[in-house]
Amino acid sequence: MAAGNPTACLLVIGNEVLSGRTQDANIKFLATGLAQIGIPLREVRVIPDVAETIIKTVNETRAMFDYVFTTGGIGPTHDDITSACVAAAFGVPWEPHPEAWTRMERSYKPGDFNAARQRMATMPRGATLIDNAMSVAPGFQIGNVYVMAGVPRVMQSMFEWLSPRLHGGPQIVQRAAHVIGLPEGVIAEGLGQIQARYPHIDIGSYPFYRSNGNGVAIVAKGTDLVAMDAVIADVTALIEGFGRVAVAGEPES
Repeated sequence: MAAGNPTACLLVIGNEVLSGRTQDANIKFLATGLAQIGIPLREVRVIPDVAETIIKTVNETRAMFDYVFTTGGIGPTHDDITSACVAAAFGVPWEPHPEAWTRMERSYKPGDFNAARQRMATMPRGATLIDNAMSVAPGFQIGNVYVMAGVPRVMQSMFEWLSPRLHGGPQIVQRAAHVIGLPEGVIAEGLGQIQARYPHIDIGSYPFYRSNGNGVAIVAKGTDLVAMDAVIADVTALIEGFGRVAVAGEPES
């Protein structure tokens, strides 16, 4: 990747993900969206609804990455503790956010803005709101930490509002080629040599299994379009050297 690209980490917070009850649907969306604005997602951690774990992980990752995004744990129930834990991580009070409180109070009938719903308007002191078109309850930013909903449609709406406000780098794009009937173990040595020639390009090898035959896809990711085209040309030559035909792009699912 280009040296000018900031880095990001995602914290997926929730016992339901770790138990297998809920399958995370946010990682792919966020990774793709961030790549489009030049922010590579370098790490994803899935952690439980345990206060000390959340606080420790937030503090650790915000020191390591330019951006830390979290999903999950900002709803109205007792196990939605992400917001309070982020406040503790930053060493600031967890208190009603004036703007969020006013918005939410106005959106409910008198008496319906109860203690549970008030939790969604309680945030770390100094937080900036992250709006969305799906719910009146906002996410928030404090420092380089961006706290978003776990519900995919709401999270996606928050990110769509947020992404134009993030400062990225050169757009991260990808090129790919694949081949049927050639195991990756056969091309591994040659592929390693290609990677050595292009250290600033991320080159991945991904076996696939299809009814029409098994094979391997080679994907190059980076910001240097000329170098990535050269990588795919070298990969194509490598595959053809084994008497196989390289096909542009990834295999159909």
